[in-house]
This record gives sequence, structure tokens and C-alpha cells, in this order.
Amino acid sequence: MKAITTLALSMLGVVVLGQSQDGWKRINKVKVSGFAWKNCGKPEAAAVLETLSVSPDPISIPGDLTASASGSTSVELRAPLNVNVTLEKEVAGFWVKIPCLDDLGSCHYPNVCDILTQLIPPGQDCPEPLHTYGLPCRCPFKSGSYALPQSDFFLPFMDVPSWLSNGDYRVQGILGDGAEELGCLKVALSLHSE
Repeated sequence: MKAITTLALSMLGVVVLGQSQDGWKRINKVKVSGFAWKNCGKPEAAAVLETLSVSPDPISIPGDLTASASGSTSVELRAPLNVNVTLEKEVAGFWVKIPCLDDLGSCHYPNVCDILTQLIPPGQDCPEPLHTYGLPCRCPFKSGSYALPQSDFFLPFMDVPSWLSNGDYRVQGILGDGAEELGCLKVALSLHSE
């Protein structure tokens, strides 16, 4: 479930961890509104996000975010865990798939465990509030139930790819272990930058 929660929060802040580079631009403020989510996996999916709440609406970046989440996994989630992300933008009433550019967009990530290990190296404590609540931030994630109580986060300034602009977006992430689908999550949101 922690991998599903990480995926959900990553979808919300899909560019928060972006680094300034060619083709990226600095923005002063982004408002994220209309955040909605749902499971899209099979009824017998191993990893299920049961609750996810984020506020306020709209969310300001930079700004404060309050979030809580809960879910479960019936199997241990271990490397390699792959994620297939499909990112779409509404253009003139049609949903257009955004290709994978600069590792953002509709991309395949062959092992999110490696990504988590790069973000939080072994031996380093998990970031707050995960550390306080004893939630893991690296693979493997043991089978069982996980819960993140209502917690406050600060979302910092960010750089965004130049192709990411104002509009309505929807994202689908499918978590897998080889060819087996373990869980699926859909997120919808609107972006408005200043």
C-alpha cells in the first residue's frame, strides 16, 4: 500500500521533484484543484488504496498540504516493482496522451524500488511524517495494512517541464510485479500556474 500511496502522492506532485534543466521553467505559483482518485484494479488486486484525502482545494504550490491515506497489500511488495503511468490532458474536449518526456508523462518505470532507494538511501531515516508513524519508504513493503494519519506537508517551489501547462489532467498508474498487475490507481486534477 505504501507504494500505492507513494504513487498517488507522486501523481499529485508529478513535477515537485523535478530539477531545473533545459526544457524546464521556473513558475511562481501553481494551483491544483479538483483532485480526485479511484482504484482501477481488479477486484482481487493485491495492493489497494482504501482512503486518500488531500486539502485544501485548491492546493497551492508552494504552500501547505494536509493529507491522510490508508490501504493494504496482501503480498509483500519487493523489487522489481514496475509502474506503467499514462498521463492525459484534455484538449478541446478530447483526452490526449502525453508521451514520456524527461522521465515524465506516459512512462514505464521498470523498478520503482530503485527510484525510492535513490531518493532515500539505505541507512537514512524515512522522511517525516513516515518516520514518526513507522511507515516504510523503501522496498520491500511487507503484506498488511498501512495508515498515514492526517499530516501536514509543505510543498516547495518547483521547476516544471515546458510542455506542462494549465489544464485538466488525468493520470493512471498500474503497479506490477513482472507481468502480474498488483494494483491500479487513477487521479484527476486541474493545474493553473501563475
